Amino acid sequence: MIPAAEHAYAHTKRLILSGEAPGGTLLSEAQLGAEIGVSRTPVHEAFLRLAAEGLLALEPRRGAVVVPMSPREAQNVLDLREAIEATAAARIHEAGGTDDALVSALEEALAEQRAAIGAGDVERFVEADQWFHAAVVDASGNELAARFYGMLRDRQQRIRHQLFRVRPDTLADSLADHQALLDALRAGADYAALLRTHIARNQGAL
Repeated sequence: MIPAAEHAYAHTKRLILSGEAPGGTLLSEAQLGAEIGVSRTPVHEAFLRLAAEGLLALEPRRGAVVVPMSPREAQNVLDLREAIEATAAARIHEAGGTDDALVSALEEALAEQRAAIGAGDVERFVEADQWFHAAVVDASGNELAARFYGMLRDRQQRIRHQLFRVRPDTLADSLADHQALLDALRAGADYAALLRTHIARNQGAL
């Protein structure tokens, strides 16, 4: 059984990353506790963790406010993401190209994205989207880059959810981009240029 504080943390974090609780939203310990069936104490503990992660700002006697992601911060995340992943793709090419394990992982992520679109499940698509790009970075063999890329995960999730809320039609476009990226990676083509175009779609969420 999941501890109450961990349950409250996971639930609240999902609300923030998915955009269900957008920046500026005031969250109440009592209300959230009632929603998930726990007391205020574990919710308070969850709020403290999320505040330490920069996702909440604590408001004494009021609760906590979801910290908005500024356009500048979002752009910084996208710039870092592009630099890390483009370099990873170059390293994969220099090492002899894709192997069966990477191709299998990327094809599995694509299949999951297709299923998510069919089910109308944006959250599932976002998870598979993250999985696809992280697999490329991991395959480069640069453990430091992979760890740093992982640190951007939460911010990337917020950006993706924002994009797909504003432009739900881009789900299919994103899937097509991912297929093109896989094809480029296998062929040793210009992955970086395709990635730049793909990431540019996120500009609509800024």
